[in-house]
Amino acid sequence: MEIWINPRCGKCRSALSAMDAAKLKYTVRRYLEDPPSVDELTTVLGRLGLEPWDITRLDEPVAKESGMREWGREAADRQRWLEALAQHPILVQRPIITADDGHAVIARTPQALQSVLPEQS
Repeated sequence: MEIWINPRCGKCRSALSAMDAAKLKYTVRRYLEDPPSVDELTTVLGRLGLEPWDITRLDEPVAKESGMREWGREAADRQRWLEALAQHPILVQRPIITADDGHAVIARTPQALQSVLPEQS
């Protein structure tokens, strides 16, 4: 299991705390320091079942400066979005957890986070 985090993000810290409390083994990726490549983003998006525009933080200054809200959201536009996310990882929504069973979640809600935690009896 891997979690992509920004240490300054409260939701990332909450997810780490919940994973620690559940005694999960995981790898932390500080994706601002170790940005994902276009290929890695493509793989994670496939696991999430989302498109790049679905995980883009459009309120970030770089998104506003680039006019990303106006960018197309069709298959032909996908590469442009992927390249922007790889070049500016601050645009990637967080935390992203990729589970060992193949699924992935953006753990911004308690429900999404719960989906990767073991069931409690």
